Amino acid sequence: MKVIFMGTPDFAVNTLEALIRAGHQITCAVTQPDKPKGRGNAVQFPPVKECALSYGIPVMQPVRIREEEAAKELFGYEADVIVVVAFGQILPKEILEWPKYGCINVHASLLPKYRGAAPIQWAVIDGEEISGVTIQKMDEGIDTGDIIARTEVTLDEEETGGSLFEKLAAEGAELCVAALKELELGTAVYVKQDEEQATYAKMLKKRSGNIDWRKPAVEIERLVRGLNPWPSAYSYLNGKILKIWKASVGLDIEGFAPGMMKTVSAKELAVQTGKGSLFLQEIQLEGKKRMDIEDFLRGYKIEQGTMLRS
Repeated sequence: MKVIFMGTPDFAVNTLEALIRAGHQITCAVTQPDKPKGRGNAVQFPPVKECALSYGIPVMQPVRIREEEAAKELFGYEADVIVVVAFGQILPKEILEWPKYGCINVHASLLPKYRGAAPIQWAVIDGEEISGVTIQKMDEGIDTGDIIARTEVTLDEEETGGSLFEKLAAEGAELCVAALKELELGTAVYVKQDEEQATYAKMLKKRSGNIDWRKPAVEIERLVRGLNPWPSAYSYLNGKILKIWKASVGLDIEGFAPGMMKTVSAKELAVQTGKGSLFLQEIQLEGKKRMDIEDFLRGYKIEQGTMLRS
């Protein structure tokens, strides 16, 4: 099939490469504009652009795909279908209805649960035992289109946002290839979503990781895993940002208020929460490298009752 591919981050690259391996002709890759990144503000290409260029695929980077000029340029490429994977812009009706098979979206959740921008992280944060990928035919709503295919993935007890990202990216790529085959053969079955089951995964920002120590330890531990590697869960130790990369849940620390720290041993550091304690296992103090708690305690003395603040 002739495919226009729309996507931006690493998650989308898996599907783009799977479509190429399956023999589909990618006539154009559409992605977000280049952005400055890092301390030097050097301009970096989106991962999908880097991948597309490596295969000699033409690239479009419209600021707004809904603008007339962007649509006009897009219609200059041939397409039986448009495949969309974490593109980051809402498509207008004229684009949705243009290709023969419409626009197909690879979404990293079991729709209708976790519609929206951050389904992977919220599945971990909310303590879901099962997540997955859905292939849907796009309509004008946000992740509301008819379901063509779904696959489930079981979350590990120590699942992070990053590890689930990798699993779902791989599963989504293969599921998309299979779905396109069904479209081409005319065997695809379209199932409407149950609106009563719909939930929304709101967009994450850096401040989403600011820990509220009044919450239960089990919730904070899931936040730590869900926001690893981005934007990361954090608190403030003596005015400096303390990122928490790995932690485990323990019992309450008698006489301590939420946010207070206690060195349980030379190798263990616990923080009281609203219910239970959180044992810090891997952390990173502002200006320092990421390290396990034993190495941290060798070089940084924690007074009993020192407060971590939001």
